[in-house]
Amino acid sequence: MKYLSPQWLFRYADAMKTTFSEKDAFIWQDEFGAAITVIDRDYLILYMNDKSIEANVRWGGKALLGHDVRACHQERSVRIIEHILETGEPNVYTIEKQGVHKLIYQAPWRHNGVIAGVVELSIEIPAKMPHYVRE
Repeated sequence: MKYLSPQWLFRYADAMKTTFSEKDAFIWQDEFGAAITVIDRDYLILYMNDKSIEANVRWGGKALLGHDVRACHQERSVRIIEHILETGEPNVYTIEKQGVHKLIYQAPWRHNGVIAGVVELSIEIPAKMPHYVRE
């Protein structure tokens, strides 16, 4: 597993009334088909799944764990993260980089109802995709 410390996993397993012997329920995200990055309120990178490590390899990949996410983001991005931490409002947008289209979803994660950090999902999407309006 690519966690900064297994202690955070134990804490949240305990909070969710489960045991570490059920850890497989926590590691599905390692091989998930989108990049997942988790930071805490102190801006420290707690978790990166395989896709996130791969996407961030030129900045250090797995070595980024435990480091301040602000060191690898522009000021505008840091302000967005601060806003998410302060307000709980997610930041959602699409990008195209080197011909690859992605949906970026950045939202707070909570512990006991209190914002504890931010999760970023970076999901590859088709250049054109259907949009449905459902009632």
